[in-house]
Amino acid sequence: MASSEDDIWIDEKAGRLVRPYTVINGRTNPTNKLDLLSMVRATGQVSQNQLGPDHAQVLCLCPDPTPVVEVAAHLGLPAAVAKILLSDLIDCGAATTHVSHPAADPTDRSVLEALLHGLQQRL
Repeated sequence: MASSEDDIWIDEKAGRLVRPYTVINGRTNPTNKLDLLSMVRATGQVSQNQLGPDHAQVLCLCPDPTPVVEVAAHLGLPAAVAKILLSDLIDCGAATTHVSHPAADPTDRSVLEALLHGLQQRL
């Protein structure tokens, strides 16, 4: 998924050489309300060439509805950082979100099992 240009920012032993707060320009709050179970999907309205490398990488992870927690896991970044990157994509029209049902309890076993089942299907 990473191009040869991206390889200079990743060290095999140290990991990512750019700190997460640098990726999001020191911002701490997303402009959109997202939780870990919010589903995000690329709209196809914005080309990846128009985005920075981090945003383009996030967009590649969302061709189908993808939960925020899965995006964060694939990026190896804290969920708060993933939320800000995703929020940027939503703001520019590159992605859309479907917030989980407000009555859904994220600690409910059936919700967690459904999430696990969805993740297993993608792997």
